[in-house]
Amino acid sequence: MMILNEIPKDKFLLIAGPCAIEGEEIALKIAEKLISITSKHSIPFVFKGSYRKANRTRLDSFTGIGDLKALKILKKINSEFNVPVITDIHDKNEADIAAEYVDILQIPAFLARQTDLLVSAAKTNKIINIKKGQFMSAESMKYAVDKVKQSGNDNIMLTERGTQFGYNDLIVDFRGLSELKKLAPTILDVTHSVQRPNQTSGVTGGNPEYIESLARAGIVNNVDGIFLETHTNPSEAKSDGANMLNINNLEELLNNLLTLREATSKI
Repeated sequence: MMILNEIPKDKFLLIAGPCAIEGEEIALKIAEKLISITSKHSIPFVFKGSYRKANRTRLDSFTGIGDLKALKILKKINSEFNVPVITDIHDKNEADIAAEYVDILQIPAFLARQTDLLVSAAKTNKIINIKKGQFMSAESMKYAVDKVKQSGNDNIMLTERGTQFGYNDLIVDFRGLSELKKLAPTILDVTHSVQRPNQTSGVTGGNPEYIESLARAGIVNNVDGIFLETHTNPSEAKSDGANMLNINNLEELLNNLLTLREATSKI
């Protein structure tokens, strides 16, 4: 897999960006900041952004600015900044369309067992990032991986994003990272893992103060990459603001993670 094969032992892949594409100006602003930081520290980087949010709690929640408009913004970021981009798809009919604009297709955690979706994504021959379902064991992700491989595509990443713990919380079982790594290169999502789902308000909560703790633990446990959502002002983000990292805090976090990765790469 080209992107992961290029990562030095003392680095890690960073997949980062806003939860959703909210507009061209803010997306470009976030991308420019992310690229400035990652270039400075030689961190391999993929820009992420959902072109549509199909899985929202309430009907009146923000879902997007229009599919084609958002996909064109992702393509613009790709071409202007020469950086790979990733977005998630929710239906088999979206795979070919999204593949025209992005480098990596992501399968949302809630849809990790959807056979038609996995097969359609695989057949685009793009890199496929499958998020582990909150309801699935790490070992059971083998079958999601098999669906993609048996459809002719070996370019797969897996992302741990927490396991449902009761009705309103998520936990990360770090034993699962070792199991996922047996199947494919493994990414740790440190922002969705701190979500507090199923709030009575119909808006997902979160504990972003735990982002760095999870990220440090992931680096020590030799994950191939870190996934996080970030924004210039998380309180004004139109989706998942409660669990985002403020972009002003990103460089310090990455510096700490690089120090850990450099140390652990010698073990």
